[in-house]
Amino acid sequence: MNTKIFKRDFLMVVIGQIISLFGNNILRFALPLYLLNKTHSATLYGTTMALSFLPMLLLSPVGGMVADRVNKRNVMVCLDFFTAALMLFYALCFETLPLVPLLIAVLMLLYGIQGAYQPTVQASLPVLTPPDKLMAGNAIINMVNSLARVVGPVLGGMIFGFYGIKPILYLSIVCFFLSAVMEIFIHIPFEKRNFEGSIISLAAADLRESWQFIRHEHPEIGRLGLLLTAVNLVFSALIIVGLPIVVTSHLGFDQATGNRLYGYAQGALAAGGLLGGLLSGVVGHKLKVSRGAMLIFGCTATLLPMGLALRLPIDSMTAYLLIAGFCVIMMTISTLFNIEIITYVQKITPATLTGKVMALLMCLVMCGNPIGQVIYGVLFEYLSANVYWIYFGAFTVCLGLCMVSHLVFRRLSDNVIASKNLQN
Repeated sequence: MNTKIFKRDFLMVVIGQIISLFGNNILRFALPLYLLNKTHSATLYGTTMALSFLPMLLLSPVGGMVADRVNKRNVMVCLDFFTAALMLFYALCFETLPLVPLLIAVLMLLYGIQGAYQPTVQASLPVLTPPDKLMAGNAIINMVNSLARVVGPVLGGMIFGFYGIKPILYLSIVCFFLSAVMEIFIHIPFEKRNFEGSIISLAAADLRESWQFIRHEHPEIGRLGLLLTAVNLVFSALIIVGLPIVVTSHLGFDQATGNRLYGYAQGALAAGGLLGGLLSGVVGHKLKVSRGAMLIFGCTATLLPMGLALRLPIDSMTAYLLIAGFCVIMMTISTLFNIEIITYVQKITPATLTGKVMALLMCLVMCGNPIGQVIYGVLFEYLSANVYWIYFGAFTVCLGLCMVSHLVFRRLSDNVIASKNLQN
């Protein structure tokens, strides 16, 4: 009976993730693109994306605190219902209120909700999956996320290119509402924890507890977080800001075609993530944390051909296909890396700290994104005639980060070996 209940609840979490993440991804694709189409400003686009990330940074630790102390099912239900109501409000008034402030506010709320939502899902996995199946469970959730990122932008690009923004808004409302209704029937094991004091004092105490674990008990996690923050600043921010600007503005396509092709490119990124999730399920037992530096180098290597595609005298479609193809390779490697790191942190973190530690680590890693997005927005504005230099510069900086990462992962590997020796 317990096995049957376990299978049902985990399957329902997966299905709820598919529906909710599809709605989230189609919005996070279409709304910034709508702004870029209307303003044609790379600086405004980069700044808007940076501001959108700030609530995610702030709410990720809160989401981790809530995930460890509140019924996780209830958190997911409430957030999905709230998102459905938010998008209904936006759909009713986006043509009458000022474009830029309204869009920034809605994107900030969407990213903030996502920042609070994901720690809840991550904290649910250890209680819904046996320890020996935890990596497989992470791989499935990651694949669901990647599948939503494939279907969302591709379908969103087609709908947006042919019919505009309105159908996307109403489709997302339906997705969030259905996900919330289905999540009501999920059972996630939960033990109520009593606490005294205000929410602020509780949050401060939880933050100190998580920081104590990362800083003193497992300092290798803190070093890893700082490394990934730098990688996000240089690498991830370039993909987030650069891809839509290059495809819709620099390759010479008309606006409708550029929007659709950008959707396909986003789908290619997500397809790479899906492939990485599949590979992790097959070769996950062979992945070793000591090889993390090699995976970062593999991602870095894809920046060079992307820059060459923009520099060489080739036609626009060939350049687009090269960029999209290397996006697939990059995301495949990146997903293998993410699953390996998440699984490592989950295994060494006590169950009562999992949500908080994962949220704090996620918050630390994402700090690089908004800074990088603002920088790249300005760079794409002022180097619009020679955007390939941006890719070559990022490639050079990431090579330096690869050298640093080699030292970080060597220490991480030494800690893993020492821990195994103590257990034996």
